[in-house]
Amino acid sequence: MKKLINDPADVVSEALRGMAAAHPELRVDHAHKVIYRGDAPVQGKVGLLAGGGSGHEPLHGGFVGSGMLDGACAGEVFTSPVPDQILEATKNVDGGAGVLHIVKNYTGDVMNFEMAAELAASETGVEVVSVVTDDDVAVQDSLYTAGRRGVGITVIAEKICGAAAEERRSLAEVAELCRKVNGQGRSMGMALTPCVTPGSGQPSFELAEDEMEIGIGIHGEPGRHREKLTSAAGVVERLATAVVE
Repeated sequence: MKKLINDPADVVSEALRGMAAAHPELRVDHAHKVIYRGDAPVQGKVGLLAGGGSGHEPLHGGFVGSGMLDGACAGEVFTSPVPDQILEATKNVDGGAGVLHIVKNYTGDVMNFEMAAELAASETGVEVVSVVTDDDVAVQDSLYTAGRRGVGITVIAEKICGAAAEERRSLAEVAELCRKVNGQGRSMGMALTPCVTPGSGQPSFELAEDEMEIGIGIHGEPGRHREKLTSAAGVVERLATAVVE
């Protein structure tokens, strides 16, 4: 697969430089690879922080701003942000009302955000609550997760909880709202082709021209099964049935 990039080792840094140039109202910490709203931390407001591997744009940096996230940590492509990044960001979005971590259910994300929350609490005393999103019904466990994977509901949670935080609701209230939103979310995906990461330049798996993968993960994790390509209506029926059941 052909890609218009410069150096594969520099794609995340270049993306952050582009974000800074396109959105001067945001503040970009290039050293730690974190995007902040320009006025963060907002005093008296719960700080909202999310993050994950790059390659899923506009998630999460594209959702930083008033009424949404206060900060977003950018990991390397398909790689969780590291605890030091998350710790720095947690400190910088803390306006005195606590910080909510919205974390997609992938083993690396959950572990690193948990470590950063513990470090932040011990170093600064900030209260941090983490809510893990897990809406993908395709599989119960996978290469990257224990339990369902976190996907689309994450953006909805960021928006709804961001609005609640802007109204100066408490950390406990915003966290409970996030859990409620996640509990109402279900999703399932499919793929016609494998993805190709800049670093490898190779397809992450093989899929025949007449096949589709039902229930694939956002990093190319295996889904429920492969089958012959069918109509759009047939695909929708398979996915919708799995979601509503």
